[in-house]
Amino acid sequence: MTDREAPGNTAVVELEVMEAQKSQVLNLERVRALDTWLKITNTKLTQVNGQRKYGGPPEVWDGPIPGAHCEVFISQIPRDAYEDLLIPVFSSVGPLWEFRLMMNFSGQNRGFAYAKYSSSSVAAEAIRLLHGHILEPGSHISVRHSIEKRHLCIGELPAATKQEDLLKILRMLAEGVERVSLKAGPGIEGMCAIVAFSSHHTASMAKKMLEEAFKKEFALSISVKWQSTVKLSQDELLPPKKPLKTHLASPLKPPRHILNSPQPSVPPPCLASRPVNPPGFSRAVGGPTAPPHPHPPCHSASTSSSKGHLVSAPSPVMLLHKACEVTGVGQPHYDVHYICTGPDGFIYFTFTVCIPGITLPFKGLVSILPGANATTMLEEGRQAAAQQVLHRVYNSLSSQ
Repeated sequence: MTDREAPGNTAVVELEVMEAQKSQVLNLERVRALDTWLKITNTKLTQVNGQRKYGGPPEVWDGPIPGAHCEVFISQIPRDAYEDLLIPVFSSVGPLWEFRLMMNFSGQNRGFAYAKYSSSSVAAEAIRLLHGHILEPGSHISVRHSIEKRHLCIGELPAATKQEDLLKILRMLAEGVERVSLKAGPGIEGMCAIVAFSSHHTASMAKKMLEEAFKKEFALSISVKWQSTVKLSQDELLPPKKPLKTHLASPLKPPRHILNSPQPSVPPPCLASRPVNPPGFSRAVGGPTAPPHPHPPCHSASTSSSKGHLVSAPSPVMLLHKACEVTGVGQPHYDVHYICTGPDGFIYFTFTVCIPGITLPFKGLVSILPGANATTMLEEGRQAAAQQVLHRVYNSLSSQ
């Protein structure tokens, strides 16, 4: 039996085969054209969280920050069309504050993007001029108003939650948090919070991860939903009339050791700095009142160079592979299964990740945006599962 045929290397071989399959469908000529355009125009793109972003704002921007109804949603984009084709088309209507193209791990786009302009009137003009535009023969893109929901409703918070403490922790866990309003009253168990974000994108990303983040950081189950009717006046900040008797009345102990194995001498590659919990909020949810030991900052591996080159971040699967290799616990085996497509459009998978040197398997639920085909979506499910395992391992080591 060769090293590549060893059971512990099964996941690595599978990944290499899958990567080879992806390279066969990726239009390398279009990728090279994009790279050439980036160099010639000195355009800078940043790749993060399954998207590639231009601007927000670009370096040449000199106007105010766009308000509501300034963003358009673009769909039916050919999978091998990139920013070198799209940005010039949408810039022809007016200057772009931001352009975001949703990307697959394979290097293809997901078929949709968002363009934000300086005003709602310019956005409306973009819809009028570009809806049905022929980007390439046989391809008509769709352009319409972006929904741009920016408010989330977080329910089932402890009755003792304070506005300033919640605002601090939310800003540590998610990007774009602008303000928080608390409500308590009939039919609301504990405290309910209305959270305003700077954009629909930041609100969408927060909606996707906050429930899991609160469960990991505070052993607290919350609900996170879109808020349809938004009123953020000071009149809504109502203290509870009397303490609510719930399971949160007694202090909750945060989860401790996830790994049932000796502590590795070298920690796994980290994805983000661990937030420091504001003391007041930690007391409210029953977590530790003292901040955890500080850890060295982690530098993001997903950036763009000063010359406009794309720099790909290591995938979560490869990061987990490296972490397991360094700690000597054996390579992970992934078992990912499709569950359903949610009303929010996300594809949901369950996963089980078994690592030979760790007694208990890692299990959980992940969600991804729709991809080009079943193979790419299954791979993105694996990537999301690997990222969740990395977070669990890192949080466990940080709590020791």
